[in-house]
Amino acid sequence: MRPATTICCSALALIALAPAPFAPKRDTGPVALTPTRALWTLALNSPLTAPPAYDDWRAFFSIAGDRLVAYELLSGTQLWLVESHPILQPAAGDDLVFVPESERLVALDASDGEEAWQLATPQPLAMRPVWASGWVLAVTAGGTLRALRAADGTVVWTRELGVAPHAPPTVSGDRVYVSAADGRILAMAIADGSPLWERRIGGQPNEILALNDRVFAGSTDNFFYCVMAKDGRIDWRWRTGADVIGAPATDGSRVFFVSLDNVVRAMNAVSGGQQWLKALTMRPTTGPVLAGATVLVVGQSQQVRGFNAKDGVAAPDIDAGDEIAAPPRIMLDAARGLPMALFVTRHLIRGAAATLHIRSTDPSATGLSAPLPNVIKPAPTPATR
Repeated sequence: MRPATTICCSALALIALAPAPFAPKRDTGPVALTPTRALWTLALNSPLTAPPAYDDWRAFFSIAGDRLVAYELLSGTQLWLVESHPILQPAAGDDLVFVPESERLVALDASDGEEAWQLATPQPLAMRPVWASGWVLAVTAGGTLRALRAADGTVVWTRELGVAPHAPPTVSGDRVYVSAADGRILAMAIADGSPLWERRIGGQPNEILALNDRVFAGSTDNFFYCVMAKDGRIDWRWRTGADVIGAPATDGSRVFFVSLDNVVRAMNAVSGGQQWLKALTMRPTTGPVLAGATVLVVGQSQQVRGFNAKDGVAAPDIDAGDEIAAPPRIMLDAARGLPMALFVTRHLIRGAAATLHIRSTDPSATGLSAPLPNVIKPAPTPATR
């Protein structure tokens, strides 16, 4: 007769080798930004004169006293400081910083701040310049749109829009999209500026988010629009309680936007079905930003509101220290796969400051719902005279 222990051991061996059918699948999606911890804080000791510009690993701050200062983002180390006179937010890309001044557009070397080229602009720019994949787009208040070669400032093409812009241009693939003040969205070929289509909507379109097949924009008519990139046909729109401001954000399947009724919404990018909405306790000042799996909203507050991108569940607030002065800059710590966010703040006396936050990996403290069993009480210590 075979010992019973052999059967038991064989069964245990088979169980050990078999896959665990009920083991939870590892979540390989984006990591939430919150909770966070600060890596460094930088006091600029001066107010900002324009919103900052960024490239992959540098930040460029326009500060009082006609100065432009560059910092390395991961360490907060100052790289250079030069005299500069920006009238709008600069742009950065291709190792250059593009600074709009009153009568010229100046390109500075991003490594040392030395001038690389300049282009006269008899009409001041109406919107910040836009860099994208070797191009720089600059549009004037009179509606003159120029496409420059970023490397040397050569004007590749010019187009007269016949109307002032209502938001900076957007580049996506081989297209340029412009929000016009007369209520039109204009689509052009990036290669030569030739018109592709135009679509008039009910109000003035704000900043555009352009994907391969769809174009999204909020408007001053209290609607959020989805327009087909192929021909400009309106695919769907969503009514809100106030103007939709800033640029939308997307995680691929959802699109996020805010409106001045103090609400942030998530919509299915294809069908236009509302997936969630959350009321805000402050007035938003710019569009939402996606940091990993967290949707961030900033406004007239030092508190940054966060929401889970999938279901809108509130995330822990981030205290930026002072009132937010610009949209957060989102980066990724490639070594650890953790999202990071740079928050730029302003203060009437202290001036501007910047703080880099990263996802905290420390375990959070958990409160006890009941006393521990078998508590050992220390013996009382005799009082001494």
